[in-house]
Order: sequence, then structure tokens, then C-alpha cells
Amino acid sequence: MSYRIGIDIGGTFTDFALLAEADSRLVIHKQLTTPAEPARSVLSGLPILLEKSGVAMAEVDTIVHGTTLVTNAVIEQRGAVTGFLCTKGFSDVLDIARERRYDMYDLTITYPEPLVPRALRVEIDERVRADGSIDRPLDDDEVTAAVRGLVDDHGMEALAVGFINSPTNPAHEKKVAEIAAREVPDLYVSTSADVFPFLREYERWTTTTMNAFTGPMFDRYLNSLESGLAALGFAGSFYIMSSSGGTVTPDTARQYPVRMLESGPAAGVLQSAALGRQLERPDLLAYDMGGTTAKGALVRTGNPLKRYEMEVARVHEFRMGSGLPAKIPVIDLIEIGSGGGSIAEIEARGTIQVGPLSAGADPGPACYGLGGERPTLSDANLVLGYLDAGFFLGGEMVLDRTAAVTAIDHGIGRPLSITAERAAWGMHESANEDVARAFRNHASERGFDYRASAMVAFGGSGPAHACRVARKLRVPVVVLPVAMGVMSAVGLLASPLSFEILKSERMALDDLTAAVLGQRFEALFDEAALHLASTGLDRTELSVVRRFDMRYRGQGYELEVTLPEGDPAALVERVPALFIEVYEQVFSKSFPAEAVEIVNWKTEVSGPAPLGTGSYTLDVGAAGDQAVKGTRSAFVPDQGAFVDCPVYDRYALNAGDGFVGPALVEERESTCVIGQGDRIEVDGHGNLIVTIAGGEDAA
Repeated sequence: MSYRIGIDIGGTFTDFALLAEADSRLVIHKQLTTPAEPARSVLSGLPILLEKSGVAMAEVDTIVHGTTLVTNAVIEQRGAVTGFLCTKGFSDVLDIARERRYDMYDLTITYPEPLVPRALRVEIDERVRADGSIDRPLDDDEVTAAVRGLVDDHGMEALAVGFINSPTNPAHEKKVAEIAAREVPDLYVSTSADVFPFLREYERWTTTTMNAFTGPMFDRYLNSLESGLAALGFAGSFYIMSSSGGTVTPDTARQYPVRMLESGPAAGVLQSAALGRQLERPDLLAYDMGGTTAKGALVRTGNPLKRYEMEVARVHEFRMGSGLPAKIPVIDLIEIGSGGGSIAEIEARGTIQVGPLSAGADPGPACYGLGGERPTLSDANLVLGYLDAGFFLGGEMVLDRTAAVTAIDHGIGRPLSITAERAAWGMHESANEDVARAFRNHASERGFDYRASAMVAFGGSGPAHACRVARKLRVPVVVLPVAMGVMSAVGLLASPLSFEILKSERMALDDLTAAVLGQRFEALFDEAALHLASTGLDRTELSVVRRFDMRYRGQGYELEVTLPEGDPAALVERVPALFIEVYEQVFSKSFPAEAVEIVNWKTEVSGPAPLGTGSYTLDVGAAGDQAVKGTRSAFVPDQGAFVDCPVYDRYALNAGDGFVGPALVEERESTCVIGQGDRIEVDGHGNLIVTIAGGEDAA
């Protein structure tokens, strides 16, 4: 029998999932992350998972890993000393950025600092024209002197290279990489035409500097992890989850660490989409709340929405435009600084704010008893009765309610002259409203009407907030999946091998021919397939999705158009209508008489979906035989008081069981808080389907 393992490192917890492909048996585990040495939590948790499952490491065929390590390195400015070589006259582009204000009326507006300081940027007297012809040739001696100077004078560990018009002709960037490799063999080098050959230089160069900045750190991390896995006896295939929902080899991950920015969170969205297709609910909100942040994504017609840009290190209340842009293929996520470890404080207006600062895993919330003293969302949920102090992580971790009350009372209650319980509810509800507001904004920006959709909620903290958030959004149904507390780790098991590639090339739509279309996409397919060549997949096993970025001539930005399968000649005929359809979907009108142009050509190449992930059976060992474990006093907002609520054992519930809230449903890794009047049913797959009180009217 073959076994596969998914491992997701979060800011507070590391999640594990082991799947037996033959019978779809699923075994899971969750433990605290070790922030100082992230690999340590992986290597210490694996033996525990294997012992639980009765599987030897030698029997494991594949390990898929997701991590937020790259994102954290950018946010914390904790990366390599990075230099930047650019075309003469353009070193200020990283400071000038887009010349946009994300808040027109804020006189104290700030932006994140570029990852490469001005002293480490060197201009090179070269120039490539827009048509790819050489205007000023590259001087090898000038490049050599620049590289040696950055290493000798500044201790440069990584080099980013970004020249004007390099997507059209990358020859100069390639030559710099060759010179750097010759002069400093251990130097990590990223060229913009390789990382992401996108025409707009600011976004392209920021992405390239981000790639170089995180490259040496991520390489060391993967080396540590691979050697540790080998020491444990692992001899199978090891893959890394990318931000786009596909997995890549470690060599590809080392080359493009920037593509791992949303490595772990993307897996949960991917699993939500698979669950929606299984339940015939093609339109979904995927809601993930862990220990550090909450994340939301939209699933339309069975597929997560994707985009080719995200922002990292936002410096102003997570406002769009206040971060560093990364041009990478990514599942379209909105991130909110609210998680179980998010710290609550009183802002200037005298209201409670939860996050974005987090207690993380070290020292963690006050209730963990590991030294944390500031009030967090987990402390609030414990005080409200939503968590069982003796059953956290199945009893492996005992929570300290007294410490939680003390932290909330000192940090929130006394300054506002309210009880700790009242302050705890204010913290809980503040987080709910933050999540709901983020979903509203995200959905409206994407033209997505979620009122007839379902919400899939997961993560260690998500199910405790999901029903309340759904009420605020008037979402009629919440789906709480099997193994919801570690769903991102489960999602890693469902991710196929995949790589996406883009080529910028402007072309009038009238000039597009079947021959050109076929040749361009065939070349992109060949290039993308190279990144999957070492996996053993045959080209006949690979599927391909082709896309254009298109716009009306003269417009500044473009829309993505997905091309259906078919003969190139037939596709050329359909492209104009496909563009009009997408344009009307976004803007409600189109201009058929206007000239259209293609800006970018995109190709996504994927292997087959892994076996055994369509439906699985959670192995929980000796499950209880009583559905109701007892009662617990928990705050019910509809009554404005603490009420004795029944506590259900998730593992003792069977298909067809049902009940009405208020109630609590516990599993080892997470707790579901069911609101008053909410109806819950267990479906044939073991998912909890919650119909929100009043949700039928919203639908």
C-alpha cells in the first residue's frame, strides 16, 4: 500500500495528514510550530503521525509540504543581503513604485521599504529597445566590477537583475547571470526575465528582488528539511506547494521561492473547491482561520479564482496598494489579521481591535501557559465557553482559563470598565466583523454574489466563528468538512504537480493566426513541462490550460481570457467573442468596434490528480459511542447570556444525524460553534452541513 503525507506549517501550528491511497484512510496530527527552527516541528511531528497511523517511514511514497516561511521572511524583512543591477537611469523605480496613493487623504501615508536599499543598487549602462534590438551592448567588465563591489563592500549574498525590455530580449540578463556565477559561484542570482517576464518593470523588479531576497534562506530551509527527512528514513518523492494550487519539485521551489508566498493557504482553498464539486455546490466562500491570520477565497463554478498578482507586507491595515506587489500565479486570497493568536487592544477611538499582531506559537496566547500575557482571540473563545480547557488538541494541551481571564481583564476589561466576559465577546465579535467585511469587499471587487453560496470553514479557529460570520454575510449554508482543523494539510494531498508560465508579447488580435497561436503556446508548453520532467510524468499525462491577457488598444490594464481546448484555427475564430464575454462580465458592456490586442500569453501545465483524495475516511482510533458528551456553559449572543449548551462528539456523529443550536461540536483539532436556531445535519461523507437560521430567506 502506498502512503502520502501533507505537512502545512502555519504561524502557530503545524498540521499533518497521512493518506493511504488504496483505502482512503486518513490520519491527522497537529502540534505547535517552532518559529525559530520551522523544520524542527516537521521532523518532530512526523514520527508521532507515523506512530498514530502504524506506518513506517520507508512505506511513505510522497511528502507534500506547504509553508508560509517565504511570506514571513518578506514581512519581517528577514532575508539575504541582496544587490540589484538595473539599466542606467532606473535605480529609483523601486522607490517611485506606481506613484499611487492608496489613501488620498492620509497625510502620514507610508509604504513598505524596498527589499534592496539604495546603496546596493547599481546601474549598468546597457539598453534593449522595446522591439528587442540592442541599443547599448552590455559591458562585461562593468558587470564584473559591479558584482565584485557589491560582494566585497556590502557582503551581498543574493543578486537580482532587472533590465528594461528584458522580457522581449533577455540576452543581457542571461549574460549577467553567467558573469555572476563565474565570479561568485555561491551567489544566488535571480533575473527578472526568468522569474516573471512581465512588461511593467516595477512589478517585475519587485518580484525579482523578492525572489532573490528569500532564495538563500529558503534553500537552507529545504536542505535542512531534506536531510532531516532522509535521517528519518524517507526515500520517496518530496514536493512543495506553490501559491497557485499546484505542487513543484524542490529544485523548482529553490529557483522560484517567490512562487511559494501563499504555499500553505492555497491548499485549503483547493480542497474546498474539490469538496464543493463533490457536494454539487460549485460556488463557495472558502474561509480559513488558523492561529495567526484568517484567509478568504472565492470558488466559482467549481474552481478557485486565480490571479497573477498579490501584495505582501502591507503596512496600513491590510489596505490594497500599501504592500509590495508580487507578480506570480496565485489563488486569489484575501488575508485578515485575525487568528486564534491575534492580540486584542484598544485603539484610539476606544474600540476593540483584534490583530494584526499575533502571539504566534511563542509565547502564544495567555491560555497556553507558555509565557504569553496579552489578550488574544483564543483567550476570548476559552472565556466564552467555546473551547474546552481540558480537550484542546484532544487533551494533549491543557488551557489555563484563569490566565485568559486575567489577560483580557487587564488588557481590555478594566480600561473599558467592563467584565472580562463582556470584553471577550467584544473581541470575538470584532474578529467576526473584520472577516465579514473583508469577504464583502473581496466579493464585490470580483463581482461575486455569495448570498446563494455555501461557506466552507476550516482551520483551528475558523469553525468557532463561521456560523456567526455567515449570519453577517447572509450566507445560507456553512459546510464543516471532515478533518476541518487540518484541512490545508489535507488539501496538499489533493494538489497535482503543476507549473505556470507567462510570456509578454503584444500583438494586435487582427494579426493572430492559427500558426502563430499554435507555435507560441507549444513553446510555452515545452518550457513549463521542463519543470515537471524530473517527476517521471510522461508528456501524454500532462494537461494544459492556455490563457490570454487582452485589452482594448489604448487601455492601461488587461483582462484574462481562458481558451477552450480545440484546433488553433477554430480558437482564433472564437477569441474575439471570448474577450467580449469576459469584458461584459466585469464591466457590463463592451465595444465590439474597437481594436483589441493581446498582451500576455499564459500556459498552465499539470499532471493528473493524486489518487485517493476524492473521499476519505478519518481514522480517529477508538471513537466514543455517545453523540452528546455533556453540556458546557457558553455565551449565546441571541440570549445575551451564558447558556448550558450540549457538546457533541464529532467522531460519534453518523450520517443522517441532526440537531438544532445553540450547540458545540468538538473534534481534537477544532470546535464548531453552532448558533441559536442553526440546523445541523451530517451528510453521507461525514461533513457537517449547517443551515443558518434565516438563511433560507437569504437564499
